[in-house]
Amino acid sequence: MKENDVKMNQEADRKLIERLLLSPRVEGDRLMLADSALLAAIDGSHPLNSAELAALRASPLTLRRFRQLAIERRGDARAANDDAWSGSAGMLRAASDGAGLVRLLTDDGHWALHFVAQDDDWRLILSLDAAAPFAARLLREQPMLRVVDGGGAILLQGRLDADGEVECGWHVDGAPASHFQQFGARFAVEPVHV
Repeated sequence: MKENDVKMNQEADRKLIERLLLSPRVEGDRLMLADSALLAAIDGSHPLNSAELAALRASPLTLRRFRQLAIERRGDARAANDDAWSGSAGMLRAASDGAGLVRLLTDDGHWALHFVAQDDDWRLILSLDAAAPFAARLLREQPMLRVVDGGGAILLQGRLDADGEVECGWHVDGAPASHFQQFGARFAVEPVHV
């Protein structure tokens, strides 16, 4: 079968399914297929054969159940992806003159990089937003994290404490604002893969 024919069949099936979903209930209708068969069709491990497809088309109740299972499966997949995290990036904004640099945020808003003046030195504190979708997992697993500047130099490395923070001294020459401006005003928070 040609690719164009497949697309036309898929479009026809989609329209039929939409029409069946909007159709009134059928007298004596019942679930014609088990959830296990419907779930196998949804995840692609066992496509419906012609008899199962005919049963699905003939039963609005079964079709509604199929749709509900598909929505739930999509929601489960989305939830599983929500706590996945592979890194966050941020930058020193152009509007900031950098003179009083106190905090930088990642673009996704999940991390804040705080700069605390201490005597003639600086302390660097990375803090995780407790509302981040992956916060619970990172606090539980405590992976090694690092903050790198736009040039790739490691500015901070460590594991989150119970408060969701990692702290270290500023070990780079010069003030934080001028350092970030030298390296494209960019930074990233990333997991360390060991």
